[in-house]
Amino acid sequence: MRVVATSREGLGVAQEQVWPVPSLDIGAGIDSAAVSLFVERAHGIAPGFAMVNGDEVAAVTEICQRLDGIPLAIELAASRMASMTASEVRDRLDQRFRLLVGSRRGLERHHTLRHAMAWSYDLLDDTEKTVLDRCSVFAGGFDLHSACAVAGSDDLDEYATLEVLDALVRKSLLIADRSSGRTRFSMLETIRQFAEEQLVAQGEASEVRAAHSRYFAGREADVLALWDSPRQREAYTWFSTELANLRAAFRWAADHDDLEAAATIATYAPFLGGLFHSSEPIAWAEELIERARAVSHPRLAFLYAIASLCCMAGRIEEAVGYAEAAQSVSGSGGDEAASRPLGLLCFMYLAIGQPERSVELCRAQLARGGDTDRIRAALVLALAASGAGEEARAAANGLIEAAEATRNPFVLAVALNAYGMAFGDVDPVRALAALRRGRVIAQGSTRLTESLMAGMVCRLEAEHGDALAAFDYVALAIRTFHDAGHTAMMRTPLAALAVLFDRLGRYEPAATIAGFALHPIAAAAVPEITTAITHLRDVLGDQTYESLARKGETMTTAAMVTYAYDQIDQARTELEPSS
Repeated sequence: MRVVATSREGLGVAQEQVWPVPSLDIGAGIDSAAVSLFVERAHGIAPGFAMVNGDEVAAVTEICQRLDGIPLAIELAASRMASMTASEVRDRLDQRFRLLVGSRRGLERHHTLRHAMAWSYDLLDDTEKTVLDRCSVFAGGFDLHSACAVAGSDDLDEYATLEVLDALVRKSLLIADRSSGRTRFSMLETIRQFAEEQLVAQGEASEVRAAHSRYFAGREADVLALWDSPRQREAYTWFSTELANLRAAFRWAADHDDLEAAATIATYAPFLGGLFHSSEPIAWAEELIERARAVSHPRLAFLYAIASLCCMAGRIEEAVGYAEAAQSVSGSGGDEAASRPLGLLCFMYLAIGQPERSVELCRAQLARGGDTDRIRAALVLALAASGAGEEARAAANGLIEAAEATRNPFVLAVALNAYGMAFGDVDPVRALAALRRGRVIAQGSTRLTESLMAGMVCRLEAEHGDALAAFDYVALAIRTFHDAGHTAMMRTPLAALAVLFDRLGRYEPAATIAGFALHPIAAAAVPEITTAITHLRDVLGDQTYESLARKGETMTTAAMVTYAYDQIDQARTELEPSS
């Protein structure tokens, strides 16, 4: 009996009857049923086959995962072990329909993956084939709305498209995931590649991919409106869910001279991504700058401003260059087109440890009438960071009330953070209450703001609140920045941790972490690090401090993160009995 599997419930054939055949488990890695089948079939073809090292184990596991656990595909891949290694098979899976063809002596109709897919595809009616083929351009799945925009037509309204999608799910060519409370459709990669081949063969691929790109560019207004509302978290969820589609849409537009669509995606996606801790889209803006500059594109200033967020990866000099370019080409009015990029720069200068430039830009932007609520919060932060505490407190008057009126969680969280920074030295209890409230709001929106609070809230919790809570704040911030690849920004919570360890008398880990953390960004966000280092030199002696600091400085990022977590755990263990 030959099994023809095409999806999570693939198709089987015998005497012209069709029945579901589930894909094999692939979630358990080397212990999964899919890997067991591969190994069994590989031994039958090549008795000497063995997964003798970690690379081959990883290759076999990846093969089974990328082949979606489809038994026929796994058997055909295993048959290649007669003349190939698992790594060589894995590296050729992008051409799976040419690779997985079985032995030359056994090319019956289901003895190649392409034949098995073609048999299932031929059972579809013309409308089902059209929708399936067009939906192959989606990356990471799609919903009904996007399917209508990309795969629909004058003859297929929303309900007709839904009917076709339902039929394709019932025929196991689409997967419907309802776990989020909203249905999202997807294809197994094997099916997607086959459908994409049909789209190319029909000469429709360029048209459909362009429609896909324009659709995601066209989502800008709706998604940003959602962001600027109490439902802000949904905008971040949308970004996270659609990142693969945004990537594909940008890539198509950028590679096919659709500068309008590419520039739109490259400005609004990185804005959401930066706040959601995904730095990948920032490179999209950088890629487009020269082309946009050549035609004086209206989004050029915004592209420069987005590109300046490369500071989060530690590229300070380039970030400053982009910021200066953004200001040079930005409009002179107070409209949104001028205010949005300059508003970003107010925060960027803060992030790189240049609060005085942030103050200057904030004041200029407020005079122009731009985005006053966000800019006021940035001004308070910048004044506090530059040592102008009295001015910061004066500017903070009414700040929280104004932010509450916006009903934007990010704006309110930033305002509370600014208020805490302004009052931290003169009214620490009041400041800590604001920072705690800001953290709760940030948890329901974006962890970027929560992570940026780490330095001040860690100090205030240690001195006036709960030392264990201080460790919670700083550990979360380290994890958030590390997971996002923001290595430079990660130094800020590490600097706060070094200060905290110094206060607790844990001098060796304090010096080691300070050696890694010391950076202009961290010094601006956690000015206490300078005082802590001076104290550590006094306590340990210059020679011992330098030795420990060099040890930290030479650690890899991963090693420092592990070290920091270990030290936090040890400190928590010592503090908990007394707490």
